[in-house]
Amino acid sequence: MIPIKPIPADIPAGQGASGPAQAALAFLKPGSLQLTALPPLSLYVHFPWCVRKCPYCDFNSHEVKGSFPEEAYLDALRSDLEQSLPLIWGRKIHTIFIGGGTPSLLSAAGLDRLLSDLRTLLPFDGDIEITMEANPGTFEADKFRSYRDSGISRLSIGIQSFNGQHLHALGRIHDGDQARKAVEIAQANFDNFNLDLMYALPQQTLAEAKSDIETAIAFAPPHLSLYHLTLEPNTLFAKYPPPVPDDDASADMQDMIAELTTAAGYVNYEVSAYAQPKRRARHNLNYWQFGDYLGIGAGAHSKLSFPHRIVRQMRYKHPQFYLEHAKAGTPVQEEAEIGRDALGFEFMLNALRLTEGFSPNLFAERTGMSLNQIEKSLNLAEQKGMLYRDHALIRPTDLGRRFLNDLQEIFLSE
Repeated sequence: MIPIKPIPADIPAGQGASGPAQAALAFLKPGSLQLTALPPLSLYVHFPWCVRKCPYCDFNSHEVKGSFPEEAYLDALRSDLEQSLPLIWGRKIHTIFIGGGTPSLLSAAGLDRLLSDLRTLLPFDGDIEITMEANPGTFEADKFRSYRDSGISRLSIGIQSFNGQHLHALGRIHDGDQARKAVEIAQANFDNFNLDLMYALPQQTLAEAKSDIETAIAFAPPHLSLYHLTLEPNTLFAKYPPPVPDDDASADMQDMIAELTTAAGYVNYEVSAYAQPKRRARHNLNYWQFGDYLGIGAGAHSKLSFPHRIVRQMRYKHPQFYLEHAKAGTPVQEEAEIGRDALGFEFMLNALRLTEGFSPNLFAERTGMSLNQIEKSLNLAEQKGMLYRDHALIRPTDLGRRFLNDLQEIFLSE
């Protein structure tokens, strides 16, 4: 949390009324909120290309058709960031996450240029966490050593499974041996890394899910992200649903995961996140605590706070459209202020994912509103046994965690 400071009067004026500086000044005008301080600020950089689109994936990713325009995209990212600077004037970046797509398709020189551009344009916190997503099948030991030397401090590796049959069903480009090799390369080059795995996979048994989790834990990763496969709308799996475990089988897998991770010393601090002591994902924690983030790159989202309003942005999604608009200085496709009537739900949508909950004071700090604004919903959630609260803490109960969507929906009607 940092005190609010005015944008300096001598920042560039931009071109016309829609210039970035004018937009920043417009956001500083009186509004419906009263934030006493700004939350921590993170940066998200989206890389939209991958080798193959997975049938379960609903992220903004596009298959590489032979090659991708690395230099042009890096130019666009720099232009996008330069246009955004007046909106975050004087604020330090505490974490960076480079996601996709498959960012590990970037060349070592390309990644080095990206981080160099970011350092040139942004003030980094002295203890900044810089995470990069990487997929097995794109792992080359020399390239990942270069990534580390350029400044990547944390890897997030999309393992999904160590079972070749399940990897094939998920449309992944790697096999079980490549998954293990990727973790070994990460161990050799990075002190901090995360393994992404999924469970309740097509035709997966409890024993097979257990084998995946045990294999992952055997590598002793500092952090694990364990996701239940979801058949998201507008994906191939949604159109052609595969045979997946039923609710009872999925619940057995969740119980197994809780037992194995706890025994191995991991804390389940968020719905799908498990960490060794002091190894929680700081970038994701900022999301869940309703912090601010600037998103650059195709389809990237931003949430930015100002003294009297909170604003969301979305960049153009298709890589070609994004390249064209970034070059023209207009990378933002959509921009809107979050209304007071939606802020309570948006905060709780994120914060209720945290096992340990949050301080009541955090709500006022991050929304500029009193907790009284959601008192009716808090009382209802308490009455249903889904929420615990006292003067120092608000957190979901075990029942609330098990039926998290239902708990979150209580605040949608506030």
